[in-house]
Amino acid sequence: MRTRGWQGDLPQDSDEARARILAAAASCVERYGAQKTRLADVASELGVTRQTVYRYYSSVDEMLVAVATAGTADFLDRMAVALSDVHTPQDAITETIIYCLRVLPDEPMIGLMVRAGETEFFTREATSASAVALGAQMLRRLDVDWAAHGYDDDAMAGLAELVMRVWLSFLQYPANPPRSDDDLREFIRTWVCPCHPAARTAGIEPSLGDG
Repeated sequence: MRTRGWQGDLPQDSDEARARILAAAASCVERYGAQKTRLADVASELGVTRQTVYRYYSSVDEMLVAVATAGTADFLDRMAVALSDVHTPQDAITETIIYCLRVLPDEPMIGLMVRAGETEFFTREATSASAVALGAQMLRRLDVDWAAHGYDDDAMAGLAELVMRVWLSFLQYPANPPRSDDDLREFIRTWVCPCHPAARTAGIEPSLGDG
């Protein structure tokens, strides 16, 4: 790290350097938008060279993915508390989609791309393997006995992808006129919630009104 860089305030270690780069990237996205943000903008925001930023992130896309996921752990913790009364797969699917629609856009880091109007970024990243794994983790945080309902690891990955895709669809193309949460809840329960075949094999028959 150069002694003249970082506006005279050098990071104590690599973790602090990464955190400050992500904060600067978030500021640049708010100011310029994701598509117009360059590594040079982030470097200028920090008072360092582009080479310094390259040392930690090889591209703007890599930085933006890191920015979008920076607040994930805290978001998932709060979601688990907010949805503590969810105990069935149908409720988990429904309430997770609604919670993400209502809360995620206001999240300081993970909601940045939504606020910046960069839904294309989410379309590209939210259905990636890492995002689907995160979605499965999100569902597992809820108080649902997934195994008892016939969901193994493969089924959880498929369900997580379904939830992510449905959430993206509602995010990009909201109903006109807008639906209330109760109307949206009824729509998702009726047309989205699946009866997982493995649950039938296990002798469990989830219904749309379950829970």
